[in-house]
Amino acid sequence: MARAAHVSETPATALLRARGVAFTEHPYDYVEHGGATHSAEVLGFDPFAVVKTLVMQDQQAKPLIVLMHGNRKVSTKNLARQIGAKSVEPCAPEVASRHSGYQVGGTSPFGTRRQMPVYIEESILALPRIALNGGRRGYLIGIDPQMCVQLLGAKPVQCAIEL
Repeated sequence: MARAAHVSETPATALLRARGVAFTEHPYDYVEHGGATHSAEVLGFDPFAVVKTLVMQDQQAKPLIVLMHGNRKVSTKNLARQIGAKSVEPCAPEVASRHSGYQVGGTSPFGTRRQMPVYIEESILALPRIALNGGRRGYLIGIDPQMCVQLLGAKPVQCAIEL
């Protein structure tokens, strides 16, 4: 069930406000392991337009962020090939939290503790608006996907696989 409570500022929303970026706020009741499918369902969003923020690492354990449709998964082989890495794998939750400064399930690509390269599934950029995590579990923000390129330098990749 979606809730309309005010959500306090996060590093992500602070950065967006400081840059004058327009976004909408969409709090909802977080469910452990519910993921993008759950948030899309309770908020009435298309899971294709709900974007997951995934913290991954290459073969040298260098972290990177991948932005992926909520109803797709990442082909780590395709991603590695496109970014010139030998391999890419998801970070363990505690490692992802250390890199991002966010709790897993509440990771935003904006306002991360550590600068990391950001890759965005190319088809996300064709959407008029996306919903992605605002920096807290149970909190999505609606934003123009081009902001990911403008503010984060996100590089388009093609690595989506149907779930």
